[in-house]
Amino acid sequence: MREPIVKKTNTVIIGAGQAGLALSRCLFDRGVEHVILERGRVAQRWSERWDSLRLLSPNWMTRLPGWSYRGDQPDGFMARNDVVRFLSGYAASFDAPVEEQTPVTRVAPLDGGWVVETDRGSWRADSVAVATGHSQETRVPKCAEGLPKEIAQVATSAYRIPDQLPEGGVLVVGASASGVQLADELLGSGRDVTIAVGRHTRVPRSYRGRDIMYWLDRTGALQRPLSDMPDALDAKREPSLQLVADDFGRSLDLARLAEQGARIAGRLVAIDGTRVRFQSDLAQLTTAADYQMGKLLARIDRHIDAHGVTAQVGPAAGWSLTPRFEAAEEIDLERKGIRSVVWATGYRRDYSWLHANVLDARGELWNSRGVTPAPGLYVLGLQFMIRRNSSFIDGVGRDAEEIATAIARRARARTREAA
Repeated sequence: MREPIVKKTNTVIIGAGQAGLALSRCLFDRGVEHVILERGRVAQRWSERWDSLRLLSPNWMTRLPGWSYRGDQPDGFMARNDVVRFLSGYAASFDAPVEEQTPVTRVAPLDGGWVVETDRGSWRADSVAVATGHSQETRVPKCAEGLPKEIAQVATSAYRIPDQLPEGGVLVVGASASGVQLADELLGSGRDVTIAVGRHTRVPRSYRGRDIMYWLDRTGALQRPLSDMPDALDAKREPSLQLVADDFGRSLDLARLAEQGARIAGRLVAIDGTRVRFQSDLAQLTTAADYQMGKLLARIDRHIDAHGVTAQVGPAAGWSLTPRFEAAEEIDLERKGIRSVVWATGYRRDYSWLHANVLDARGELWNSRGVTPAPGLYVLGLQFMIRRNSSFIDGVGRDAEEIATAIARRARARTREAA
């Protein structure tokens, strides 16, 4: 019988998206031997998103250690396939040691280090870094099981184009970035759209003549550390920005969707056959989002005044409160002609392959600044892991530098122990 293939390296990185590649570059710079194991190809997760997806941050913010956007449209927004090419070019720039088409099936501690099993053999390593990202699988609520089979259900992780849905109306559940973008696209395709709204973060696409991401970057909002937040768990659940990538500065919010004909409903709470019930808290949710946006814009105004750049930007501008919608607390999908439901309800992580006592009651990885309780096991790329932009292309590099330093320190210590 043929013996299984066992390879050795100092560090195994799981995942070749922006997080895994950023860490690889940082380990490369520190001379730490490593390999990246990827279930598909480089930037696989990006290639699986919907066809019209574009980055919500401008091209000038597309920055990773040793690599950045180099085109002639710094204020534009990368399309999905452009992101894949950007990350593939990044991997090629330092000859990242990526093993593609190598899904990891099991990771477990062994003899002070780690064993990583794949369907192409096993690896032994002193350290393992989980870089599988924040947006793995759409978190579909259990009540979805109550929908009849005649109603098509599609998660954002499986949605590609409007034509994949059956003819008829669509219920989009969720009003953060993915939800409002898909509702906007479906409305543009001529569909009747209802959007169920939960907690959301409203921001304008541009403010005082600059893209909102410019101000979030300049004011330090994106770099705010988790340690500064009054409730770390709540911060990690912070909804993504209610934005659409638009070269003309178009904002996208509930009012805009309503103007286009969308039906606005409250938070979905129950399903009984074709009858769907919504929470009666829509006014409270929109008021909270308006309040937070008002605080953000006031903070930007103070930043402009404090740095004496008033003459270089547009004048302070007012903004409108979200209108009060007459939201039904229950609708019958069949009577409304709704034939499909798109779940834009956030993401969950799957660590069923990780055999180590490092998961909390919610199935999330315990970590402090990317270091887990298990010696030699690290994680990066999660939402608000160290800073607000930890899961962003523009933010993961700073986390990667920190984690690479910890891995290199462990490698030196292990070398001394073996001497």
